[in-house]
Amino acid sequence: MRKPYLDNIRWSIQALVVIYHVFYMYNAEGVFGGLGKITALDVQYYDVVLYVLAPWLMPILFLVAGVSARLSLDRRTPREFIKNRTVKLLVPSTLGLLTFQFVQGYVSMGLSDVWEKTTDAPLWGTYLIMTASGTGVLWFIQTLWLFSILLPLITKYEKDRLRRYCRKVGTPALIAFSALIWGAAQILNTPVIVVYRFGFYGAFFLLGYFVFSHDEVVSIVKKRLALFATLAVAFGIAFCATAFGKNYADAPINRSVLFTCYSWFGSLALLGGAARYFNFETPLTRWMTQRAYGLYVFHYLGISSVALFIAKPGYASAPIVYLLSLVAGFGGGFLLNAVISRIPVLRWTVLGIADRKVDNVQR
Repeated sequence: MRKPYLDNIRWSIQALVVIYHVFYMYNAEGVFGGLGKITALDVQYYDVVLYVLAPWLMPILFLVAGVSARLSLDRRTPREFIKNRTVKLLVPSTLGLLTFQFVQGYVSMGLSDVWEKTTDAPLWGTYLIMTASGTGVLWFIQTLWLFSILLPLITKYEKDRLRRYCRKVGTPALIAFSALIWGAAQILNTPVIVVYRFGFYGAFFLLGYFVFSHDEVVSIVKKRLALFATLAVAFGIAFCATAFGKNYADAPINRSVLFTCYSWFGSLALLGGAARYFNFETPLTRWMTQRAYGLYVFHYLGISSVALFIAKPGYASAPIVYLLSLVAGFGGGFLLNAVISRIPVLRWTVLGIADRKVDNVQR
């Protein structure tokens, strides 16, 4: 039985990811990966949007993915679950790179001036570099696939004992879990490519699977929504006030108490708020749910293309660039999803669609 509030969290967060990446692309806070500052402002105070969103934007997706994994395992055998997740997650993040996402690699290399350093590379070498550079936002589904295939092994030996115990989790434990999140943020972090935080995101995923897959626990989160929202706002204000201007995406900022507590309580507030007020379906929510994964997979290509071909040469003013990037992120994401989902082979390699039905990766 599907839970509409989980679908609504997914597409809402993935829409926020588009907005986040527009600001990220042109940030002036030293966060590596985009084009960088394109204004003449001494301080881009609106970059605070990044600090507001970053701590909980991806963690809540991993938490929801953990809940969904439990729901999926309830109606599938472990073998079927692994096959489903491999098609939905691993295929697009590997074969998708070879068949389409190398285009993202081309654009990303242009933004970082890598082309000037690869002029003597053979054609096959250039293609491999483009492919590796095209990973971009696919780190999320790569990491999610890894967590997902570990679940059948965990459940084989855990035999649902821990999950049954987690049904009894109450408000004190939910607050105490913030310490667990902080501890997880300190471990299994890859160097250089800082988005692969296996400890931090793995904790959210497993808590989603073991704890928040229980309706009883979600009911407590709904009941204590005011408390968790207050804590989220308090930690959020403190984090933004102390971290603004620093690289929030790397250590030590992204491993700090303020970052992790804001991430945890922000996720709880979002989960409780959605379960209470957003647990319904409409034609719009169903439309967004069906296309949210495609939006996530394709949105960054539109944003980065505007950055490369319009912003970098200085063909438009900063406000116009931001607006065009937002339109390209949403418009390009939806358009590419509509096109690729209808092309044989590509719809499988890029979107993990094994048949003609356009489905959501999290289902």
